[in-house]
Amino acid sequence: MACTAPSMISVNPRTSPMASHLHPCPQSIAIPKSFHGLRPSTARPRSPRLASTQRPLNRSFVVKACSLPLVGNPAPDFEAEAVFDQEFIKVKLSEYIGKKYVILFFYPLDFTFVCPTEITAFSDRYSDFEKLNTEILGVSVDSVFSHLAWVQTDRKSGGLGDLKYPLVSDVTKSISQSYGVLIPDQGIALRGLFIIDKEGVIQHSTINNLAIGRSVDETMRTLQALQYVQENPDEVCPAGWKPGEKSMKPDPKLSKDYFAAI
Repeated sequence: MACTAPSMISVNPRTSPMASHLHPCPQSIAIPKSFHGLRPSTARPRSPRLASTQRPLNRSFVVKACSLPLVGNPAPDFEAEAVFDQEFIKVKLSEYIGKKYVILFFYPLDFTFVCPTEITAFSDRYSDFEKLNTEILGVSVDSVFSHLAWVQTDRKSGGLGDLKYPLVSDVTKSISQSYGVLIPDQGIALRGLFIIDKEGVIQHSTINNLAIGRSVDETMRTLQALQYVQENPDEVCPAGWKPGEKSMKPDPKLSKDYFAAI
């Protein structure tokens, strides 16, 4: 199959109300030649004001947030090249609105170590997510050519083999930036995972540092809990809730029925 160079990845500010609130990050950042997956991001320098007064850091409890939280807000839209079924395709997030839930997860780099264990684990459970009307999208800053080479590498050799969902290429790092997972001084993404409902709203997010893999089982459980409370808006799910277990009424009196039963 003839292939062309990947087109520019873009985050659409018109369909992504959050885009104007996000921190600006460099758009072109070189990936370091020696990546070990454990390098911490550069710490912020201590404020000159704090340094001059020598005020103890543990005396300050003020959090100054200059961007909206992602959870509870529309997911930043994007259109990008991806690899699926060993072919190059286009993926546009907003095309899933009104149709499917989406598990959107970021990983640092192709041909690394923890990453293939997560990617293949989600692929092996794809049919379970499909039963819940959910699509899975994996994203990294690698090119589609790198994705394709990794898919064409056998699992026993550290590759992925055929996957049941697309791997998206974020070569401009704009998607990682818009979801707040980009490490600017390394040019790679943290292990961010987002559950987006059928209305295009982010209902769950989790971000792990580079060395810590994620749980497919916990992602599935959270998705099931989300779908349950959306189908039963007068109920909430307590800690560790799984389908078939008792839920809770968010009411001072009615909630006692749950606590009396545990």
